Amino acid sequence: MDEIVFGMYAVQAMLNNDPQRFKEVWILQGRADHRLRTLVKLLEMHQVTIYTKTRSRMDQQSEGGVHQGIIAVVQKKRPYQENDLLALLAKINNPFLLILDGIMDPHNLGACIRNADAAGVHAVIIPKDRSAQLTPIVRKVASGSAENVPLVHVTNLARVMRCLQRENIWIIGTTEKTHQTLYQSNLTGPLSLVMGSEEKGMRRLTQENCNELVHIPMLGGVSSLNVSVATGICLYEAVRQRNLCTKKQLDQLS
Repeated sequence: MDEIVFGMYAVQAMLNNDPQRFKEVWILQGRADHRLRTLVKLLEMHQVTIYTKTRSRMDQQSEGGVHQGIIAVVQKKRPYQENDLLALLAKINNPFLLILDGIMDPHNLGACIRNADAAGVHAVIIPKDRSAQLTPIVRKVASGSAENVPLVHVTNLARVMRCLQRENIWIIGTTEKTHQTLYQSNLTGPLSLVMGSEEKGMRRLTQENCNELVHIPMLGGVSSLNVSVATGICLYEAVRQRNLCTKKQLDQLS
């Protein structure tokens, strides 16, 4: 089975990670900027078949997504499943995970995956149902990050959270229904952050399976943030704390 990947960064990332998956690439007729020419040369080096297509055909194939003049047809790869999670964790020292509970907007999902990659997250976990999945639009918004960060699709999120806890991973959920702020929490050890859906937040069972609940302080007139923005804030507070902890450990050894 094949799938579509479009956008400069998404195609470049897949070429870097899995060039053998490429079947063919479509290039927009009349476009010949330096960035595209460089990518085409790399594709030719990997002996990928390249076709020139009209804008209307490209737009149709990308289903309205911003393809940036390049679309790749690639062999579909088996996604990470729930039973792959323990094997992934076995390869990780001090796990740093992100759980996304019911993110329905593909643009938000793609932005969250991009944030996760930038922050050094080891894996992103999403439910198979009631969530956006890894579509070409998600890949495009993620700007290549979907090729770098394992995206684990799970059937029962609460069960997976209990499994993570048995692996001594502390789970912190974000909700407005708590007095503790993000900045009062210890984010330095094996950790999974949980972000809820755009409108309703975390589901009840998800919230009940968190070890700790925190919120991001709202100091102005708005009462909430876009989920991808909130995800970036939470992830980078964890990055700050974890880097500070590592520095202290190194100072103690010197």
